[in-house]
Amino acid sequence: MELLTWTPMAFYKKRFPRNKEGKPFIPANAFKEAFTSAVIYYYIKKDREIEQRVKNYLLKKGLKPEEVVDKIKNIIAEKYSLLQEIELPEKIFINEADLYETRISVFDLKKREDTGHFEIEVFKGRAKVPVKVSHPEKLKSTCHSYCEALANIEKKMLKDHPLAENFYLPLSDSIKKWEIPLRMGMWTDLRFKGYLLFFLEDKRS
Repeated sequence: MELLTWTPMAFYKKRFPRNKEGKPFIPANAFKEAFTSAVIYYYIKKDREIEQRVKNYLLKKGLKPEEVVDKIKNIIAEKYSLLQEIELPEKIFINEADLYETRISVFDLKKREDTGHFEIEVFKGRAKVPVKVSHPEKLKSTCHSYCEALANIEKKMLKDHPLAENFYLPLSDSIKKWEIPLRMGMWTDLRFKGYLLFFLEDKRS
């Protein structure tokens, strides 16, 4: 598949890594994290048994936050093997010409205001991604379900803020046309990113 960035992609408050020859790349983990978010959301939403198992787990006392995502992945993997079927090279190389330094503003969705900014290297361009998956249509469904839900929740949180119409409305329309939409890189500072999105969406609905 071909990665095409809709907005500049940042890599965790630092420069993109380089190999020994100085060629920049996106680590496979960045893609796996995006796929994992989508698969977790999709199967919790689709499968009531998994939804209940995950809820029961999250209500346990003495829960260790650092183990939450792995446990939820294991619950899903016991029944569905989509994540295990995805094969990616360790490094997905990108063009140096598609990288540039910029200033990123941190926007707080609850306060509806910028709360800080920092300089960072971002990627805006195209890259070949030799991904292999046994059920590409299923992966496509999971990614669309997750990315569209995430964009809709963020748009609702902004309500009458200009970003809702100027950014999220075009984003929501564009996502429907993409082959496999992904939310990648550094897009939030929340500990669990979008891994528990289903329960946020369920609470707000």
